[in-house]
Amino acid sequence: MSIDVTLPREGIALVTVEGDLDVETAPELRHHLSGQVRAGRRHLLIDLAAVPFMDSSGINAILKALEETRLAGGSIRLVSPAPAVRRVLDLTGVNLAIASSDSVDDALALVTEDATPR
Repeated sequence: MSIDVTLPREGIALVTVEGDLDVETAPELRHHLSGQVRAGRRHLLIDLAAVPFMDSSGINAILKALEETRLAGGSIRLVSPAPAVRRVLDLTGVNLAIASSDSVDDALALVTEDATPR
């Protein structure tokens, strides 16, 4: 598994994951996500397009990061989950707690929309 982090805007981290997200690799993702929140990035975009497989360990890492970002007043958006991963998200109900977008631009627009005062 590989993880790449870019900063498309202030306070937002795009975390691109490649490879299987399972019991062996989920702790590394959890470490990266937590580190971004500790660095002041309240909004995390997690690109899962290149993740062909995700088990409950991967789901747990993402849900723990969701809890952390919410405590910081932020959010998580999933970007382009691969079909097998989307199925796991649907079956477990994670898709009800975390929005998915088809592209990074769509996810960025949702974060911007959420941050706009009403």
